[in-house]
Order: sequence, then C-alpha cells, then structure tokens
Amino acid sequence: MFNKKIKFFIFIFILLSQHSLSYSLEPNIFVQSTVNRASQILSDDIPKNEKIEKLKIIAKDTVDIKGIGFYTLGKHRKNLSESQKEKYSELFNKYFLKSFSSRLAEYTNPKIDVQSQEKINENYTIVTSILVATENRPEINIQWRIYTKNIDKPLIRDLIIEGLSLARTQKEEFGSIIQSNDGDINALFTNLEKFINN
Repeated sequence: MFNKKIKFFIFIFILLSQHSLSYSLEPNIFVQSTVNRASQILSDDIPKNEKIEKLKIIAKDTVDIKGIGFYTLGKHRKNLSESQKEKYSELFNKYFLKSFSSRLAEYTNPKIDVQSQEKINENYTIVTSILVATENRPEINIQWRIYTKNIDKPLIRDLIIEGLSLARTQKEEFGSIIQSNDGDINALFTNLEKFINN
C-alpha cells in the first residue's frame, strides 16, 4: 500500500514545512522560509529522534493534514458517519506524521530555490520551486499548493512533484483499497492501523 513513491512524496511534503513562521508573509516567501528552516534542522548535529520530533511539530503547524486527509477520501467521504470521520482523521494524522519519520536520517540539508508564485484565486496560490541537483540526484521541479483563505495563516495543501500531485496520488491509492474491498472503509482503517502500529 505504502509504496516508495508515496513515501518519498510524503517525506518531501513534510520535510519542507516550518514552525514558528510569521504567517503574514507572501506565499513565495513563506515557502522559501520554511525550506531554509527545515534545512537547518536537518543539518543540525542532534540525534535523529530529536530531528523527527521537531519536524512533526512543524508539520502539525503548517500543513493542513486534516484537509488533505479528507480530500484523499474523495467520494467515499460522504458515506461516512461522524464517528467514522473522526476515526479516519485521527488515523490519517498518525499515518501522515509517521510515514516520513523513519526515513529522515537519509536526507541532509536539501536545497530548494523558490522561482515564482501564481495566485489561482482568493483561496489558493501556486508557488514554483526547484530541488537543486546534486551528484546523486537530478534537479526536481516542485510546486506548492498554498491555501490562503486565512491570509494570516497560509497552509500547505499539496505538492506537485514533476507534475505528479501527492494528494491526488494518495487519493487514488486509498480509493483503490476501498473499492477492492467492496466499498468498506474499514479496510482502509485496517491498512492505516497496520502501518501506524508496525
């Protein structure tokens, strides 16, 4: 269920978020500032578990985890009871935070340069950036979908990496799990719980 591509996207999604940012910044400055902060955390000479905890706090503060979680349910969301929605939200939050944590030690000081921004509407701005190439990887194009309905607190809603949307990819994977189990949401719950408790 949780293939390497999804793990990488989720890692990038969380990795480049930031805590304690002045939220009145323009979306492009918001993104560049979060990148710089995350890079500093990863380059700090501290134990892996401390880096993980700092990045979890960052993610909770700057990523719309709940919104992303419900988006990934797609049409299946309307069939859930309130108690099922609460359970899913809790499970997705834990899944989202854990999915990258055991892999962070493999990454140090990624350099991302913000190139431009485009306001789509009153609620969304797309920020375009690049992950700078190294000897071990090519340059990677990353677009950030920033939710700006509350201009004082922008939130990251999605990353589009080389044209592939993290949120949409996760939505397709979750949908496949539910559909292959005759529309039973509990099958997804079981998969999430197994991942969380593994």
